[in-house]
Amino acid sequence: MKEGRKRYIAELRKQLATLQELCAGAEAGMTRDAAVQLYRLVHTLRGSAPMFGFMRIGEIADKLVRQWEWTQAQEGLSSADMEFLNRFKLAVSEGDALVRQLSVELDIYNQELDLDEKREQAAMAGTALSSGSRLLIIDDDEALRSYLVRRLILEGYQVDGASDVAEAQKLLRQFTYDLITLDLMMHPQSGYELFAFVKEDPTLKWVPLVVLSGRSDVHDKVRCFYLGADDYMTKPFQYEELSARIYSLLKRTKDFERMAFRDPLTGVYNRRFFDHQIQAELQRIQRYPSPISLAFIDIDRFKSINDTHGHHIGDLVLQGLAHLLQHHLRETDVLARFGGEEFVIVLPGSSGDHAQKTIESILRQTHAGPVAQHEGEAYRITFSAGVCEWTEGMTVAEWIKRADNAMYTAKQSGRDRVILYTGQLSDSLSDASSAPEPGAKTVLIADDDRILRSILVSKLQHLPVTFVEAEDGEEAYRVVTTQSVDVCILDGVMPRLDGLGMLNRLHTNNMMPSGLQVLMLSGRGREEDMSKGAQLGVNVYMSKPFSMLELEFKVKQMLGLPD
Repeated sequence: MKEGRKRYIAELRKQLATLQELCAGAEAGMTRDAAVQLYRLVHTLRGSAPMFGFMRIGEIADKLVRQWEWTQAQEGLSSADMEFLNRFKLAVSEGDALVRQLSVELDIYNQELDLDEKREQAAMAGTALSSGSRLLIIDDDEALRSYLVRRLILEGYQVDGASDVAEAQKLLRQFTYDLITLDLMMHPQSGYELFAFVKEDPTLKWVPLVVLSGRSDVHDKVRCFYLGADDYMTKPFQYEELSARIYSLLKRTKDFERMAFRDPLTGVYNRRFFDHQIQAELQRIQRYPSPISLAFIDIDRFKSINDTHGHHIGDLVLQGLAHLLQHHLRETDVLARFGGEEFVIVLPGSSGDHAQKTIESILRQTHAGPVAQHEGEAYRITFSAGVCEWTEGMTVAEWIKRADNAMYTAKQSGRDRVILYTGQLSDSLSDASSAPEPGAKTVLIADDDRILRSILVSKLQHLPVTFVEAEDGEEAYRVVTTQSVDVCILDGVMPRLDGLGMLNRLHTNNMMPSGLQVLMLSGRGREEDMSKGAQLGVNVYMSKPFSMLELEFKVKQMLGLPD
């Protein structure tokens, strides 16, 4: 029917144009044939318009038919007769306003069709929105609560009902909700009792709250808005209005979340949201004790994917892994892109062992098929992951660091595995090597690329040396000036203080250790950097990317070890 109405509107525009052309014709065009054609046009409109629901057009056409009815007399007037010309002019004159009205009605109906189409599109968008949203209806009126729950379920929402504050608190601890409606006048506790519970809980304070109240007192409304209500509706209300307000609030919240808390490439949460949510989850388990674990994931050999296939393929791989993780995690788990090719997952209610099994099952999914395809080529990956269960007294920084270190252990153990942090794992590789054995030689690896540091340690760990790590020039300076270092593998470009800046500070402060051998790595192969490095004590200069065999050979030479 909708398609038929659209086609009829298009055809009606053509008929209206013909009608206007015939009515505007000069006297030479005032022929009997033209008069008969006009009559047939308006007669057709009168019969067809109501069939498509255009009743007003049919009514106007009926008036036009009566004005041109004289053309159907058996003994019609000749086109040359003055009476014929007078009747033609009169019909055109009297019908002019009706033709203009017909044009206006056509425009109105056309706009209505456009609006109907937009409503359908909004309804489809609303269905998509509702299908992923969970609502909580809190009201002690069983009839109203049941009615709202049933109607909202029919719209595609997941909906729970609570008859009092205690039941609502229990559900809020158990499930994650996207919107809450709250009745103020309940027994034995009023709805006001729930405001503090919701708005002081960091995991609930951003959930939209709609107050449904039988009181229209302005003081109640003002109080609710000051307490954090997002909307206020007075009973009795029209369900359609409540439904529209719920849709509007959810859409606005989702849009804001997407802009503020979502990674634009993968669609998962970003670092900002993770930093907020991890604090909220820890506050929650302080009140309601339960296990919680953190997983740190890093895609294996991701740099080679970018270098070999280009960053657009790297982006597809990131999107593919994000989708895989989301598909196999629970609704209560929090997935965020931590940066680059790294993802973190907070798993509430999961012990370390259980979280490890969860991530291992996802890792097996990467073995089962590609995570991305482009122009007929499939791209497969694996990842390394570290898992750490939170324990009492552990700070967020310590928690992340331990999961991160477990992930590096997975990298050094051959990648493509999940390692659970235990007390036997060191809190950092540099801490483990900060107390070298007597007589052992020490190699300092100073580079802000943690993956590269991990690879270097893995490739050189067979040598009889102790490793110390630094992630920037400031930390490298502190290590060199506080403990014995035999060889420093130094990145030329680092945050806070670069490699050349660190060496220059050592010389300026007369702190350069005698006998220190320096191997500088740099992505820049500029002559001036190499010349300045040689002046500051760089013994070997290697440009990235470099050969690991050559680097190992150089390190052995610098340490005086046999080939």
